[in-house]
Amino acid sequence: MKINRYSLIIWLPCLIFALSCKKQNSETTLATPPVAKKIPKQLEIHDDTRTDNYYWLNQRENPEVIAYLEEENAYYSEVTKHTKEYQEVLFQEMKSRIKEDDSSVPYKLNGYYYITRYETGKEYPIYARKKEHLSADEEVLFDCNLMAGEHEFFNLRGIAVSPDNALAAFGVDTVSRRQYTLQIKNLKTGEIYPDKIENTTGSSVWAADSKTLFYTKKDPVTLRSERIYKHKLGTPQEEDEMVFHEEDDTFSTFVYKTKSRKYIVIGSTSTLTSEYRILKADNPDGSFTVFSPRKRGLEYGINHFDDHFYMLTNKDEATNFKLMKTPVDKTQAEHWEEFIPHRSDVLLEDVEIFEDFYVLTERDQGLTKMKIVRWDGSDDYYLPFESETYIAGPTTNLDFTTTKLRYFYNSMSAPYAIIEFDMHTKEKEILKEQEVLGGEFDKNNYRSERIWAPSRDGKKVPISLVYHKDTALDGTSPLLLYGYGSYGATIDPYFSSVRLSLLDRGFIYAIAHVRGGEYLGRPWYEDGRLMHKKNTFNDFVDCARFLIEKEYTTSAHLYASGGSAGGLLMGAVVNQAPELFNGVIAAVPFVDVITTMLDESIPLTTGEYDEWGNPNDKAYYEYIKGYSPYDNVEAKAYPNMYVSTGLHDSQVQYWEPAKWVAKLRVMKTDDNFLFLDTNMDAGHGGASGRFEALKEIAKEYAFLLDLEGKIR
Repeated sequence: MKINRYSLIIWLPCLIFALSCKKQNSETTLATPPVAKKIPKQLEIHDDTRTDNYYWLNQRENPEVIAYLEEENAYYSEVTKHTKEYQEVLFQEMKSRIKEDDSSVPYKLNGYYYITRYETGKEYPIYARKKEHLSADEEVLFDCNLMAGEHEFFNLRGIAVSPDNALAAFGVDTVSRRQYTLQIKNLKTGEIYPDKIENTTGSSVWAADSKTLFYTKKDPVTLRSERIYKHKLGTPQEEDEMVFHEEDDTFSTFVYKTKSRKYIVIGSTSTLTSEYRILKADNPDGSFTVFSPRKRGLEYGINHFDDHFYMLTNKDEATNFKLMKTPVDKTQAEHWEEFIPHRSDVLLEDVEIFEDFYVLTERDQGLTKMKIVRWDGSDDYYLPFESETYIAGPTTNLDFTTTKLRYFYNSMSAPYAIIEFDMHTKEKEILKEQEVLGGEFDKNNYRSERIWAPSRDGKKVPISLVYHKDTALDGTSPLLLYGYGSYGATIDPYFSSVRLSLLDRGFIYAIAHVRGGEYLGRPWYEDGRLMHKKNTFNDFVDCARFLIEKEYTTSAHLYASGGSAGGLLMGAVVNQAPELFNGVIAAVPFVDVITTMLDESIPLTTGEYDEWGNPNDKAYYEYIKGYSPYDNVEAKAYPNMYVSTGLHDSQVQYWEPAKWVAKLRVMKTDDNFLFLDTNMDAGHGGASGRFEALKEIAKEYAFLLDLEGKIR
């Protein structure tokens, strides 16, 4: 588990970013962009001085700051007003493909089937359950549409039902700063207890007695998850006992229950190191014991089965991870025994444990494989996946005794499907396939492929592409290239019905699987962080050049996009090779790397030293300064750019993109578009409603299509 500036669930269409450009037309030349005032601030360290003229923009409560952000919003709105009607067309088009009265595949847990469903015209989910049979009467647990009320932002997370099925703990955020208020609902009476626990992660775990609840609180300033508390039902919050405090500010902590339901587990992780504490779930007043003490560079995760724990770990330099096991009464690392050996060419990503089988999820040459093995060793086999580029993996599998594995599958040209596979009979059933409404979708009209671009240092970088079968591949088509490349997060080639609005208008969509992610295994990540971070940027630029060379597109029609740490990628790329791109979208971009990483009061900073390096160390300072987008803005021509942020963002503070845009305005030598669009109500993930998120994408797509000359 990593807690980082990337939090987007990557499958969601609201994380698809677009971008572009063309010459400004006569309707848009009248508006004058705002110019932020300069208040020079000297930042000194390591005998080096940086002058930050826009440091003052970090004052969230300053009326002048709010006024500047609103001026930028007004400028963006004025210049793009001719696209407003088309934005609505795109929004309605994207919305029309979504089944509004949709529901999840039910899963069974402790005697109940749990279902998440949506109703036509409503923004938020409804969480419900049925006792024993799907034909039973529905019991609504939470209707988020009613709970959201008049809030501009609403997010409910972490529903935890007690073992006796009578209570549910849940977390609510109405600000979009990921500080959740935890409450408890009586599922028999419908009463929500008045006690509120503020500033939590929203997640919690019940002990076996259905009276004791463990939860995580955050530091109120840095928002680091740092303390685990124990709450006894019927007692005031003030009496809650702190059972663990993670004092190392480079670590974050969390609490969960094993799939076996036998153990409560406290996890404590940094980028490179893990440590766990365990307590039997039927002994909530006992003391947690350390599973195996932290050792820098040692990562592990634990699964419980019968009289053993199974650890997915990089112990003994197992870079691509291996599976080890140990008796429940001998959890220290010196007792661990190898169960599945390390392989230098295959990344072991996950293990799913059942009573008769275990399932390994592997990544081989970028593609996911799932291996099913009987515990008694009598059978093992891989699930067959035949597409050239796809994504698959286990989904909700909470029933320990079942013989049926649930997994998801989709590709860039085939919709998301949930499949149930009988591990005994080897028969499968498609339980649900994403419906793409609107009457015109046919997956046979789209093509997906994977190509390999040579990087400047000799590595081969995979690129996944999708396009309509009628799209010309002769260099005349526009192409949107997406990238991320941080935290080992893999951007898989997933399907998006929203993306069809680009594909059906002649766009090619591509994902550059650059270093910094784990698409090609853990070494691919290691070669794109710390003092190797520039490989991420170089890979993306080299992918762009390769796509032009192979005549998928030209620089006049090539666009780039990325969000959060992917926004950092965009900032570095436009500094390095702005001539390659007609336009760029940087969503909630992490662009002021040095200043942020030197400020330990900013959320997430200290926990990310192992990702970026600690600039208090001169070597890291100089390396980061060499690529930090804000520090490397130059007097030169930049592509057309659309930059978005949220005022309440807790992961990339709004002032980073605001300062970056302010500096670009006075430095760039071109007359291309430069927009800063600030959502004054939301945070890192944007709007909270499922349809409100589509409006944000519609703005981006309209910007892109306008600059391609498709809106008049």
